[in-house]
Amino acid sequence: MAGSRISRAFPDRVEVRGRDLAGDLMGRLTFTQYFHLLLTGEEPTEDTVYFLDLLLVAIAEHGLMPTNVAARMTLAADPGSLHGAVAAGILGAGPVVLGTAEECARLLASDEEPEALVRRLRDAGEKVPGFGHPLHKPVDPRAERILELADERGVAGRHVARARRLHEAVGLTMNVSMPIAAVLLDLGFPEGAVKAVPILARTAGLLAHLAEERERPIGFLLARAAQDAGEAE
Repeated sequence: MAGSRISRAFPDRVEVRGRDLAGDLMGRLTFTQYFHLLLTGEEPTEDTVYFLDLLLVAIAEHGLMPTNVAARMTLAADPGSLHGAVAAGILGAGPVVLGTAEECARLLASDEEPEALVRRLRDAGEKVPGFGHPLHKPVDPRAERILELADERGVAGRHVARARRLHEAVGLTMNVSMPIAAVLLDLGFPEGAVKAVPILARTAGLLAHLAEERERPIGFLLARAAQDAGEAE
């Protein structure tokens, strides 16, 4: 029968990944556990839940980033479109903001020697994903904490080790995206799903900004600041 293997609905029940939603999952799984089940088809280990929670907290909020600015300005222009404002913010999840973890995962999954990889990217005039930060110098406190806990809990494996070798070769601040990717891969998280974690996390942050935008609007002030900056050039 055609359809999705994720979920099926029947008159008397809903099945998610082959499990009874109301009779089994509701009241037993946390949202983090459920997210992992939805995404991978497997219930997570204790360590996976711990680090998924840690990473979601680490990346959910970072001030007036472009994603949050876009969302606030969208809500200012259309106050009834909460979903549209969230979508506007998420559309900015590319290789510079939020999507960087996906680029890091590709580097970590590669067999190319870290030193040679860094040299190749720099010779091509490209930046090395996961390194450098406009604010956090010489270290990104979020990245440091993730690696510290990965060591403490014994989950740091070959991907964390490779991230550290890349760090030595690059010589710049390791930003939060690299340890997010490294720890997820060491926990067996699918490479292609790494980007899902910052997207889910930032959705929560966007909703917080949009709740504040309704109480203390700054969307049009941000738009005016953008206009002034353009005129000043």
